Amino acid sequence: MKVRVSAYSGYKANERPTSFVLGDHSYQVEEILDQWYGPEAIYFKVRANDQNVYILKYDSVAEEWSLESFRQAPAS
Repeated sequence: MKVRVSAYSGYKANERPTSFVLGDHSYQVEEILDQWYGPEAIYFKVRANDQNVYILKYDSVAEEWSLESFRQAPAS
């Protein structure tokens, strides 16, 4: 699923996501839990301000972001 992402660009473009939009909802990235590299993509496991966990993929060849996974936070 494609997603609109705002990312921090420092040493290189799209170093890490800072916020993203899914449908009509906007989310702030509160914490990057993990990051790993694939052959042509970078994956970010993030916790958003809704406390849910998302895996965002940045395809550096196509220059596109996508949502790869979602996990709802456990109920308190």
